[in-house]
Amino acid sequence: MNPLDFYIDGRWETPLGRPTLALLDPHDEQPFSRISLGNSGDVDRAVAAAQRAFVQYSQWTREQRLALLAAIIEGYRQRSEELAQVVHQEMGAPLSLARSAHVPAGLGHLQRAYEVLRDYSFDRLHGTTLITREPIGVCGLITPWNWPLNQLTCKVAPALAAGCTVVLKPSERAPLSAMLLADILHQAGVPAGVFNLVNGDGITVGDRIARHPGIDMVSFTGSNVAGVAVSKAAADTVKRVSLELGGKSANLILEDADFEAAVRHGVSACMRNSGQSCNAPTRLLVPRERQQQAIGIAREVAAQVCFDDSDAATSMGPLANAAQYLRVQGMIGAAIEQGARLVCGGVGRPGSAEVGYFVQPTVFADITSNMTIAREEVFGPVLAIMPYDTEEQAIALANDSTYGLSGYVTAGDPQRARVVARRLRTGMVHLNGSKADNGAPFGGYKQSGNGREWGVHGFEEYLETKSIFGYGVG
Repeated sequence: MNPLDFYIDGRWETPLGRPTLALLDPHDEQPFSRISLGNSGDVDRAVAAAQRAFVQYSQWTREQRLALLAAIIEGYRQRSEELAQVVHQEMGAPLSLARSAHVPAGLGHLQRAYEVLRDYSFDRLHGTTLITREPIGVCGLITPWNWPLNQLTCKVAPALAAGCTVVLKPSERAPLSAMLLADILHQAGVPAGVFNLVNGDGITVGDRIARHPGIDMVSFTGSNVAGVAVSKAAADTVKRVSLELGGKSANLILEDADFEAAVRHGVSACMRNSGQSCNAPTRLLVPRERQQQAIGIAREVAAQVCFDDSDAATSMGPLANAAQYLRVQGMIGAAIEQGARLVCGGVGRPGSAEVGYFVQPTVFADITSNMTIAREEVFGPVLAIMPYDTEEQAIALANDSTYGLSGYVTAGDPQRARVVARRLRTGMVHLNGSKADNGAPFGGYKQSGNGREWGVHGFEEYLETKSIFGYGVG
């Protein structure tokens, strides 16, 4: 596997053009590899291969697709350490996190797709009419750099399970995990043309995928600006578009909660993966009279963060790339200028670090909903503590956002937490520290996107619905 090649029609192909991009290790900012940047002709080749392959692959039986998924799962397991090392180098995740979270997340989506396909009912009779679900066709998948294996597999796995063929554009900032996954798929026996990979930037390759008349669906995860561009580009061909975009998730801690445990969990969750998670609980809403206690706890948790990967629970890596590092530094500086109360952290690298895209774990307090730090997604280890006076005000503050991806509620009374959860305008809510469930739908309200991923709902994104009238007659 040459990182300068693309995977098209069952083999590694030389790109049509020759522009390349150096990949920088976010720990030391030094180049460690180089990829090619594709053009519209490369996308056209991949789409043509996917269209040819769809004719036969869409007719594969459930048992054939299950056998293929089983082979992919086994290949993924065998190369799990290789996958962890790649994620660590290309986007900066501590090895402990890559091994304990990034790689297992990908495996979980592959296993879930297998289970959904095994049990799914594609046909049902309505009187004499057969209502059936069929693969939608050629799917263009555009994935980000922050959780590369998670985002790759939660799209690729259900697409293949549904009988679709794929043209993938991974983030050009973290492409090697996708290329390794392509090799795993190849070794597992995925037929030529069923899976194709073209590296490149969003303006060229991403735009061509979105516009291409030969692509029947686009699934995109990334920034809101890019998501809007994908939707507009796809509009002329009236293809299905599924978007998983940003978030500014509120973490409501009610006054009857185990306050210290809830705050510690919330701060740690915000800092996980260096804050580079769209569903991170970045707004911590606490009773006003307990804000000072929350500040003290948050300062303690932030002080425990280390950058040497010595402790899986407290290790934090650098941000994934230079552009994100500069953006986060700018937003921290802007928050200070706007009068946010800096609890810890701030502008600059932590400790004695002179290189690498490392950011100090940063906590702000006395945040009001009109401040930029309360409204815009930072995508870094930055927490905004927002005090509230009543439960009604807390719910209003949580919902005062253009985003609606996730929410978090902690209460001593589980029923109280359930009531508040139903009032949050978000696609997901975590109650009392609960973890995500990859069998449940993942996605958001408002400008956090449309469509859903994971489990049955994610699988059905890759299916079309057909009515065959008179099917049950005779």
